[in-house]
Parts: sequence; structure tokens; C-alpha cells
Amino acid sequence: MSKDASLRDALRVPTGPISTAGFDAGGRPLAPSAKKMAQHLEEMADLQERFWAESTGGGGRSVLLVLQGMDTAGKGGVVTHAVGVFGPIGIEYTAFKKPTKEELEHDFLWRIRKRLPRPGMIGVFDRSHYEDVLVVRVHGLVPQAEWEARYDAINAFEQELTDGGTTVLKVFLNVSYDTQRERLLRRLDEPEKHWKFNEGDILERARWDDYQAAYGSVLERCSTDAAPWYVVPADHKTYRNWAVAELLRETLTELDPHYPQPDLDVASLRERLAPPH
Repeated sequence: MSKDASLRDALRVPTGPISTAGFDAGGRPLAPSAKKMAQHLEEMADLQERFWAESTGGGGRSVLLVLQGMDTAGKGGVVTHAVGVFGPIGIEYTAFKKPTKEELEHDFLWRIRKRLPRPGMIGVFDRSHYEDVLVVRVHGLVPQAEWEARYDAINAFEQELTDGGTTVLKVFLNVSYDTQRERLLRRLDEPEKHWKFNEGDILERARWDDYQAAYGSVLERCSTDAAPWYVVPADHKTYRNWAVAELLRETLTELDPHYPQPDLDVASLRERLAPPH
């Protein structure tokens, strides 16, 4: 990978009509050597510490990582192997499930707002507000006019977050139809992974084309300057995990966080900590 190459540039969703068929789920754009991967992960840990430390001195910035993808795309793996590089302080993880009765009584963004990252934090959404223009659309859970209006509502919401100091990093983990089948079969082949198998995944798989159309609309209508979408090839797990980590590293590098500089009388403090004579 050349010094000036940016994975964000390589994976960012282009403007214009979008079809998910146009993205290669098995690709490995800008894949580095194993040594370079390890170096990048070390840099990530340092950047995240500085980002958190900056907030203790009054910094108000935060990062929100949104992970979306079909079943088996690897959202959990990314959280473990990419986000897991960070220390536990400074990370807020939320896995959004089917809305509760209480959540359904409110606007679809209500439960999302409750989990937004605080200053210095990197928030991670395993699924997100986009379920309300994906699952809801595919299953016809609300009238089309209602979910159509949500694209603009989402764009306005994410612009609001950006204006308030939150960098929004949205990642679509793009797994292929054949790879999903292989991963589902692997769960059946290994008894210790049966707990991960959900028969509902097969029913959702039968709606593959509908989901691809829904994701295409999301990428086309909600990739903005304030909050662009990135499509990460997810057929190769190692590459997938590195790619999300690299997107985070590039984002934090651009934010360039700094340790706070408290006004300490270091000499006096050292003297007070000196052993008794």
C-alpha cells in the first residue's frame, strides 16, 4: 500500500445509482502485509488512548461506527478483532435487536439517540437505525410512504451528529450469497456452533434480492459528505477485520487527538513523592 493511499477513498460509496452487485465481496483493496497490519493495530490503540484522554481535558469529540450487513457478514468478528484492539475504556458497544414494545411507541430514532457516544468515546452500533429502512422495508412492517420518509430523516439526524462533534463512520459488510451459505453450513457442521444457528436466517436468506435492493437504496440515498458509507468486502475474514480497523485508524489519524496538558508543578510533586529521609 502506498504511503498516500487511503482505504476510505478506495471503499467509499460513489455518487449516482447504486447496485450492491457492483461491489466485489471477495476483493481485498489495498491489503497490506501481515507486518503492516500489526503496525496499524498498534497505532490504533495509541490513537484511541489519546482520543479518550483528550476528552478528560474538555474535548467534546466522539466517533460512531455503524456496522450493517447480512447474517454471517461478520459484525461480531469485527467487534472482536478490530474494535477489540482498543482498551475497554472509551468504547461503548450496542447490539440493536428487534424493537421492544416501548421503543415502538416512539419515533424510530428514539432508541438510537439513547445510545449515542459521549465525548471521547467510540460508539459501536451492531445494526442501527438503518434497520428501519432495511428489515422494515423488506417485511413491509410500515407503509412505504413511512419508510421512504426515513431516508431524509436519517440524513438530517447524521448531519446533526456531525455538527455536534461526532464523526460518523458507516460500514456495510458485503458478504456474497455463496459465502453466506458456506458459513451457515459450517455452523451446522460444528456442534459447538449450533447455538449460533437461527432458522430465521434461512427465511431471511430467501429474501436476499429484496435485501440487496434495500441496501442499494441505503447506500445511494444515505451516503453523504457528512456521513459517507464504506463498503467492506467481507468474504475474507482477515481482510474484513483489518479493513474496518484501518477505516477507524484513518479516521482517528485525521482527527489528530492530543493528550491534555494539565498545569502540573512536576518538581514539587516529585519532591512530595520522594522517600522519607
